[in-house]
Amino acid sequence: MSKVPTALLWILTVALWAIPVVAAMSDKEKAELAPVVAGSKVTLEEGMLTSLKNAKAEPITGGDDLAEAKKQNDGMFRATRELREAVREAKHDNPGYNAVSVWSDMKDNHSLATVTLVKDSDWKIAVIDLTVYRPLLKQ
Repeated sequence: MSKVPTALLWILTVALWAIPVVAAMSDKEKAELAPVVAGSKVTLEEGMLTSLKNAKAEPITGGDDLAEAKKQNDGMFRATRELREAVREAKHDNPGYNAVSVWSDMKDNHSLATVTLVKDSDWKIAVIDLTVYRPLLKQ
């Protein structure tokens, strides 16, 4: 894997992790993003793992970032698994697809992860229950 500055990787990971990409994108934007994702040297899971090991946490004090952080926190309330595991599970269940984003939400007292996936120009959404333990692959 090529060396990517940790700060840049962390920013990319947070941006992809926290933003519901597909809902906000036009068909044209999806078509432009798909080949970029396919050619990416760093996967979403690798970026999340790197940010876990190397990222400095700074307090979020207001604005839209704070509101989104609170939603993420609420969505992880009952989770027994990490978002990274949800990404792995979604990719396992959808061979050949790359994960573009993941975010958490709460529904019926379950922490859920919504993973956006793309393969060529085909986009999918996988919803993974983070309150249910499902061992898949070794790390």
